[in-house]
Amino acid sequence: MVYGSTRMKTTCTYPCYRTDKSSPPLRKKKISSISLVFFDMDGVLLDTVSSWRYIHEHFGTTNERSIMPYLRGDIDYLEFIRRDVSLWKKNGQHVKKETIQSVLNTIPFIKGAKECISFLNEHQIHTAIVSAGLDMLADRVANDLGIEYVFANAVKVGSDGRLTGEGVLHVELKQKDAVVKVLAQKLGVPLEACAAVGNSCFDIPMLEVCGLGIAFNPEDACVAKCADVVIEDKDLGRLISTFQLYV
Repeated sequence: MVYGSTRMKTTCTYPCYRTDKSSPPLRKKKISSISLVFFDMDGVLLDTVSSWRYIHEHFGTTNERSIMPYLRGDIDYLEFIRRDVSLWKKNGQHVKKETIQSVLNTIPFIKGAKECISFLNEHQIHTAIVSAGLDMLADRVANDLGIEYVFANAVKVGSDGRLTGEGVLHVELKQKDAVVKVLAQKLGVPLEACAAVGNSCFDIPMLEVCGLGIAFNPEDACVAKCADVVIEDKDLGRLISTFQLYV
């Protein structure tokens, strides 16, 4: 099912998850009800392409030099995070965590986010954020929207409250399905009763492992192609009619 106008890119900007797979795994569609929904954060719950890029734009820095080495496998995602965080300085010093927090707090929610999460909460459906972004932002989003579980990465902070230039890896960008499986098992929810909502090629593993995969405001054709439902409008409230089919 596809809803909205066609605006997505036909190809990915960078080499993506799909290039690492010869063909998509076959999924047996047995979904009859939903008990747990996983959401990507940037571009899905928040109206920004990338919270990492959002911070870089604030400081006038860029992580472009790190993207291709990571995607080629020359560096791991923890090193990718470290290279990002080490750039956030002022007057030659790493900035304080509260400075990053204040920058992130200015990122607006996507239209319909509160209505969508409220609908799921009203029907006792578990919700979770799975993001390769920062937990200080994901925690704020979860608290404001009423999302139960948060999985995101962190920055290390020194005794002076400043970033050390190091990160803490909890969510690997290309392996979000690992987090999905862990929480589903912990809650005793079959993967067939899970739904995942993402917008980029790096959300494909999460969409494919769940009983219902939703491409929301998709950046690339590959994530839309692997999804069961595609919502091309930037309004998360459009998902409610889909979820109503499984409550």
